[in-house]
Amino acid sequence: MDLWTLQLKDVTIRNPIFSSSIPEKSSSFSRKLCELEFRFLNRKVSASPYRSLVVRATSKKSNDDSSSPGDASQENKPSNGNKSGDSAAPKSFGLNTDWREFRANLFMKEQEEKAEAEGHESEPIGLKWAHPIPFPETGCVLVATEKLDGYRTFARTVVLLLRAGTRHPQEGPFGVVINRPLHKNIKHMKSTKTELATTFSECSLYFGGPLEASMFLLKTGDKTKIPGFEEVMPGLNFGTRNSLDEAAVLVKKGVLKPQEFRFFVGYAGWQLDQLREEIESDYWHVAACSSDLICGASSENLWEEILQLMGGQYSELSRKPKLDI
Repeated sequence: MDLWTLQLKDVTIRNPIFSSSIPEKSSSFSRKLCELEFRFLNRKVSASPYRSLVVRATSKKSNDDSSSPGDASQENKPSNGNKSGDSAAPKSFGLNTDWREFRANLFMKEQEEKAEAEGHESEPIGLKWAHPIPFPETGCVLVATEKLDGYRTFARTVVLLLRAGTRHPQEGPFGVVINRPLHKNIKHMKSTKTELATTFSECSLYFGGPLEASMFLLKTGDKTKIPGFEEVMPGLNFGTRNSLDEAAVLVKKGVLKPQEFRFFVGYAGWQLDQLREEIESDYWHVAACSSDLICGASSENLWEEILQLMGGQYSELSRKPKLDI
């Protein structure tokens, strides 16, 4: 028989400036043939305290207690399984496959503990949530700070990062502004492209950014990944003009609905170092948020809503009057 060990260990960015002397807390659950160990380490990263999770599963023979979780020679070996007549077979422990939501729950849990320590009441996480993160990632949002109030293009905008980018000159970060509706439908564009003029004629148009290209977001909900589109986060995909014909076919087949699409005129893009410098210069707050928040019916107050959900200093910013620079 095999002995399985599942380790869940808290980690943060491996950088000396983020090191912590807080002792590691651990708890374990063990049975005859199964040991489940949880280890959480409280860390605070800049102004954005949260916890992240690494999952590692290892196995070893029940008659061999010499291996350790860190022994690479023992990892990733397939299990021989358990005999069908073995009533003591280990049970499986399910984990949420959306790691972003799992991280959000850990962050909110820490905020609850902080609120309780200060004698305040806290609200449980709902369908709409947002919290700060230290670095940009695919599917995060860039929330304009008051430093951009004087720049009409990006003042009080929320940019959904479709790709976090690489150091390759042609693969920098890019995304779309998601809180600037143009209050027009595609039919008002008088497009010569048949699918836009017919299948998607009633879809709303948004200003996506100053760079020239058209993109669309597709809310897929609980549907499995759809070929031909790139997933931004679970339940949300994006496509370009090149994938429009495929999208139209899926609509005609009844797989997708026109109202699940949101079209953008233009997009925002950076070089990798350029975006990092803008964040370090406090032009953007970086946050993770739920797809329900991004795909909400109303987007014009999204800037304020995200900042309020982020809490603390961010919530205060949402109430400040816009600066005329």
